[in-house]
Amino acid sequence: MLQFLNLIRWQNLIMIALTQYLIKYALLLPFFDSHGVITTLKPLGFAILVIATVFIAAGGYVINDIYDTETDSINKPNKVIVGKYISEKNALTLFIILNVVGVGLGYYLSNGIGKSGFFVIFIIASALLYIYSSYLKQMLLIGNLVISLVVALSIVIVGVFELLPAMTEVNKAAQVAFFEIILDYAIFAFMINFIRELVKDIEDIDGDYKVGMKTLPIVIGRERANKVVFALSLIALFAVVYYVVVNLFKQIEVVSYFLVLVIAPLIYVSIKLFSAEKQSHYKHISLVIKLVMLTGISSMILYQFISFT
Repeated sequence: MLQFLNLIRWQNLIMIALTQYLIKYALLLPFFDSHGVITTLKPLGFAILVIATVFIAAGGYVINDIYDTETDSINKPNKVIVGKYISEKNALTLFIILNVVGVGLGYYLSNGIGKSGFFVIFIIASALLYIYSSYLKQMLLIGNLVISLVVALSIVIVGVFELLPAMTEVNKAAQVAFFEIILDYAIFAFMINFIRELVKDIEDIDGDYKVGMKTLPIVIGRERANKVVFALSLIALFAVVYYVVVNLFKQIEVVSYFLVLVIAPLIYVSIKLFSAEKQSHYKHISLVIKLVMLTGISSMILYQFISFT
C-alpha cells in the first residue's frame, strides 16, 4: 500500500486537492455577499472536479515512473517502484484505470453543468501528461514548459468550472475580477514549477545523460544551466514583489505574510542557486521551492481579510 501511495505521489495529490479547495472555499465563496461572486458547483459537483483532477494527475505520475525506470535507477535507486515493487504491467493498468475514471468524471461533470465542451480540458491534461512522459520530457525545455502548464491548468480549471458558467451581465465584473486572481495564482504556479523542474534536471543530470535525454544542463552544461535558473528565480522574485506592491501594499498583514513566507524563501533560493554545486544542494533547493509553492497558494486564505476598493 505504501509503495502504491508513493507511486502516485500522494503528497503532491493532496497539494492539488488543497489548492482547488482553497480556490473555492477561501477565494470565491467568502465574496458572495460582498461582491456578488457566484459559483456553479455544489459540494458534490466540486468534489467530482477535484477527484477527476487528482486521478488524472496520479495517472501522470504513474506513467512518468514507468518511462523513468532507467533514469531513476541511476539518480535515485532507493526510490524506484516500477519493476521493483509493482510490475510494469500492473503500473500500466493502473495508469489506464486512473485516466479512464478521471476523464469519465470530467465528462459527467461537464455535461451536468451544461458545458460539454469543458470536457476537452480533461482530455488535453491526460494527453499532455502521457506525451510528456513518453516523448516531450526528453526535449530541451519543452517538457519543462508542458508539465508546468499542466500544473497551472489544475488551478485555472476551477475558475473555468466555477465562474464562467455562472457569469451574467449583472455579475460579469466580479466573475472576471476573481477569474483574473485565479489566473495570477496559475501564473505563479507555472513560474515556480518551471524553476523547480529545471533544478530537478540539474540534480538528475547524470542519469538523464546516460539515457540520452536533452535537458538544459546536458545541452548547455551544469554551470550555465545554473545561471539560467538563477536568473529565472530573480524574475519570479521580482514578479511576486511587483504583484504585492501593486495589489496588496495597503494590507500590512498580507504583505507581512508574503515577505516572510514567499519572498524571503525565494531570496534564499536565489542565494543558494548562486553557489550550488552538489546534487544534495539542488535537492535542498527543490524542496524549498516546493514549500514556496505551498505557502504561495495558501495565501488565498488571506483574501477574505483584504479590503478591495
